[in-house]
Amino acid sequence: MTTVAATAKPTTARATPARRVSRAADRWLIPVYTAAALFYLALPILVMIAFSFNDPPGRFNFVWGQFSLAAWQNPFGRPGLQTAIVTSLGIAFASTIVATALGTLIALALSRYNFRGRTGTSLFIFIPMATPEIVLGASLLTLFVGTAHDPIKTATGGLLFPLGIQTILIAHIMFNISFVVVTVRARMQGFPRHLEEAAMDLGATPWATFWKVTFPLILPGVLAGGLLAFSLSIDDFIITNFTAGTATTFPLWIWASIRNNLPPQVQVIGTMVFVGAVGLVALSTVWERRAARRDRRIAAEESARETRLAVATE
Repeated sequence: MTTVAATAKPTTARATPARRVSRAADRWLIPVYTAAALFYLALPILVMIAFSFNDPPGRFNFVWGQFSLAAWQNPFGRPGLQTAIVTSLGIAFASTIVATALGTLIALALSRYNFRGRTGTSLFIFIPMATPEIVLGASLLTLFVGTAHDPIKTATGGLLFPLGIQTILIAHIMFNISFVVVTVRARMQGFPRHLEEAAMDLGATPWATFWKVTFPLILPGVLAGGLLAFSLSIDDFIITNFTAGTATTFPLWIWASIRNNLPPQVQVIGTMVFVGAVGLVALSTVWERRAARRDRRIAAEESARETRLAVATE
């Protein structure tokens, strides 16, 4: 003990102020930096939530007046707001379902199979993500307007012109597919193919193997891609502005109304959307953790059963 104490004293004596500062920085710098970065990212959201309880002195909800629940009591109290929100939600849900289904199948094909045109398909998948939205919106507008003339008009049944909800939906599905493919394809990296092979060896059909083995394993990636597609669709403005025609979505309604006023109902709807998105992510996280605990419990039970059988055999 005397030797250890004598050895520790010189080490403590050599702890210079510079070294103590370095140790404190190593301990606190990353947590403080992370907290500051998160606060910076959350600040606009916090301002939005706070101003949803504001009673502005004028038509624009830019200056704090006084605390009020009037906007929450009547969140759709502006002409055309409810219709715009319903349109945005309908387009977002429909485009998310279609894009998630198509994107998942494309990701499976690109991850598992070598076929002619695979490289070109991957390139085309990334084009909507790499193209500026204003260029993509102008190109889609040109495409839709061009289909107003025969023979394309006859072939499409006039679906693509005049512009409206159907053209917004087509545009949103188009750019959402790319994000779903990238998300699901990342989930497919390192996929345990031996589990599928084991299921087929035990007599499962390819369809049963997909739903019982493959789909549960890639489901977190599918859900992540679907949530990303929904968020991108519901708040898209540039592409929607080019392809909307006379239809009005929530972002377009805000753009049209901000020239004359900006009511607190906008912050109320934004807060609702934010809380809903966070709630879905939280539910997904809880579900994944419960599934992981269940899998660990089943694995432990199987291991204990095998141990008991081995002991009984001996």
